Amino acid sequence: MITTIYWDQDAVVILDQNELPAQIKYIRCEDYHALVRAIKTLQVRGAPLIGVAAAYGLALAVWTSREESAALEDYYLRVEQDFAASRPTAVNLFWAIRRMRSVFDQCKGQNRAAIARSLLNEADKILAEDLAINQRIGDIGARLFKEKVRVMTICNAGALATGGYGTALGVIRSIHKNGNLQQVWACETRPVLQGARLTVWELSQDQIPVTLITDNMAAYVMSRGEVDAVIVGADRIAVNGDTANKIGTYGLAVLAAYHKIPFYVAAPMSTVDFNMDAGQKIPIEERNHDEVRQIRGMYVTLPEVKVYNPAFDITPGELLTAVVTETGIIRPPFFRTDI
Repeated sequence: MITTIYWDQDAVVILDQNELPAQIKYIRCEDYHALVRAIKTLQVRGAPLIGVAAAYGLALAVWTSREESAALEDYYLRVEQDFAASRPTAVNLFWAIRRMRSVFDQCKGQNRAAIARSLLNEADKILAEDLAINQRIGDIGARLFKEKVRVMTICNAGALATGGYGTALGVIRSIHKNGNLQQVWACETRPVLQGARLTVWELSQDQIPVTLITDNMAAYVMSRGEVDAVIVGADRIAVNGDTANKIGTYGLAVLAAYHKIPFYVAAPMSTVDFNMDAGQKIPIEERNHDEVRQIRGMYVTLPEVKVYNPAFDITPGELLTAVVTETGIIRPPFFRTDI
């Protein structure tokens, strides 16, 4: 099992995903600012893992603080705001912040050390729950496939994006475990190449058959009848099924609909934003323009060229076949509560 994050003697240790696949490198974050930077710079990435990292970061902030009583609460609020501003699209981040705030509020009147221990215990629970949820998502999703299948995916929604096992890759892992996986088509995922760097590496660790393609090869591969299903993760899902995921997901959904290929989103219920009725309200992060101008630090175009770099796109709910969650397989009308 790939370990992405853990607590170790007054610090949070993270796997630096920017170094993969060249080297496996762990970083000790001894203050919460280091974790905020890690989230912003994609050393820690993936909606569920961002939530876990924020939970540990909030615990670390109190653990290392010297503040008490009212001053501690003011400090805690500033820390929350720093984490909330790190990645605006992934709703799991805000879910984790709210959950940790509930624990903080329940501990009012206790000393700082006691509050820190309670927060750390809650972060440990969030991590353990995430792993269990992912394994359940995988097992539920695998039930959709009774025969050998060829699956396409984009970005990395695996153990590297979660507390372990993965969401979309969790389903793929469980299909493989059941003996029903023939092939994974991994889209490289420009501009940061999470598919090429992370998904290929992760699946290779488990000897899961994977073939890498560039993003613009997906239509051709589908047209040849070589894809039986598309399975992706999610950073936020509106109640109507509109899904924010890594840029390029919407294009895959359109192609899958044209070629009559089922399109599945795999995500925990914490990724569903019940306060958002439609996807157009989901904030879309725009990242550093050099992510597009460069590949691994080397310019591949004119350094001064204008760039548009949205990190995510919105796939309309009507293009989804189903959403696989730990509670079951959710089909249209998805998460509506007014019917």
